[in-house]
Amino acid sequence: MVMSLHLHRGSALNKQTTTVDSLASAAVAEIVSGMTVGLGAGLTAARGIHALAQRVIDEGLDISCVAASERAEDLARSLGLKIVDFAMLEEIDVLIDGADEVDRSMVVLKGSRGAMTRERILCWASKHTVFMVNEKKVSETQVGTLCAMPIAVMAYGVASTRKALRHIGINGVIRQDMDGRLFLTDNGNLVLDATINGNEDLLEMALELNDIPGVIDHGLFIDEADTILIEREDGTIERLDRPAPE
Repeated sequence: MVMSLHLHRGSALNKQTTTVDSLASAAVAEIVSGMTVGLGAGLTAARGIHALAQRVIDEGLDISCVAASERAEDLARSLGLKIVDFAMLEEIDVLIDGADEVDRSMVVLKGSRGAMTRERILCWASKHTVFMVNEKKVSETQVGTLCAMPIAVMAYGVASTRKALRHIGINGVIRQDMDGRLFLTDNGNLVLDATINGNEDLLEMALELNDIPGVIDHGLFIDEADTILIEREDGTIERLDRPAPE
């Protein structure tokens, strides 16, 4: 069952400030001392990093963190969070991350920052995953209707990889930065931003992408989300929880 939780805000005078903090605060509320916390990439994930660092200061939490991107790691260190080497960990307790788009079946679309490979690894290593989004990023149909689907590909053989993608009906543009240079992920891969029409079988598409050797990863997170927190304009937070397996 998908559950909703509404947290009511304070006065209209400070509503904007409270709303900015409420989503991140809800995301980190259940973190306790002794946990290892995964930190996602992107602006929304950065809000969670700030909120977590504030809890460490205010409550003296003793936690360790691993980050999905170099930028997220730098931010966490600058705020005083303890970063540990993920290569030495078999699992982490919780992942706090943002998303580019989610739908009501709890499928998540990620990759605007190009960190989806590391974020997926963190998802698979996490006992629990929490994703934060603004209500404008919620598709009432399925993900892929509001933004492009990123696909991380190797530069080696990229033309043949793009041919294989076209064979399964996926076309896209290789991402460039603001200066017109090729965008590279932290792992040194290219990113292809693909447009999908919103009525595909996303599980089948994910499986087909996984079968193409030149595809390193993609933005479809089919069942990785355990909890999705949705920030609404009125300052409430809606919570979606994946049902526990029977």
